[in-house]
Amino acid sequence: MDKREIKGIIEGLLFASGDEGITRKQIVKIVGISLDKTDEILEELKLEYDQIDRGIMIMEFQDVLHLTTKPMHSHFLKKLLEIPRSSRMSQAALETLAIIAYNQPITKTEIENIRGVSSDRPVQTLLSRSLIEEVGRKDTPGKPILYGTTKDFLTYFGLTSLEELPPLPEEEETEDLNREADLFFEQFAEEFKEENN
Repeated sequence: MDKREIKGIIEGLLFASGDEGITRKQIVKIVGISLDKTDEILEELKLEYDQIDRGIMIMEFQDVLHLTTKPMHSHFLKKLLEIPRSSRMSQAALETLAIIAYNQPITKTEIENIRGVSSDRPVQTLLSRSLIEEVGRKDTPGKPILYGTTKDFLTYFGLTSLEELPPLPEEEETEDLNREADLFFEQFAEEFKEENN
């Protein structure tokens, strides 16, 4: 790999690590380059981000690196937070919510096994909207978090209990079950949106 490609990879890792951030040692291990090379590229990225036409910067706290916005732009970021967000959820979030609703309590790994793709972002979206919550830990190695739906979930979809979820045919394939559940949640989400507009 050439230096430009490595720089792009490290930038992607910084972005993907989100709030948790990433350490230099993790970058070394993932990318397979030396610590000196990692430091060199991080310094170059910092210099690039220092330019006035860049909106992000690298912040380091207790040896953990984070991509963050520049303090000088905070006024504009506050305006963004004041803009009402759409109540519409992504297809991935609806699909994940359907899987949790019908299979709870369920771990993220089990959700991903059903969906066939990573579910980090949809799970975080659902947690931030208080539609799902941590309901315990599974008694298996690593004690993974179990997720279930919340009271807000029932309120959001106009249900009084989980028993009101439409029954899904037991003989159907998992993919068909998920499709039917998705349609159910999309219908309720649309009705909810119309009622609250």
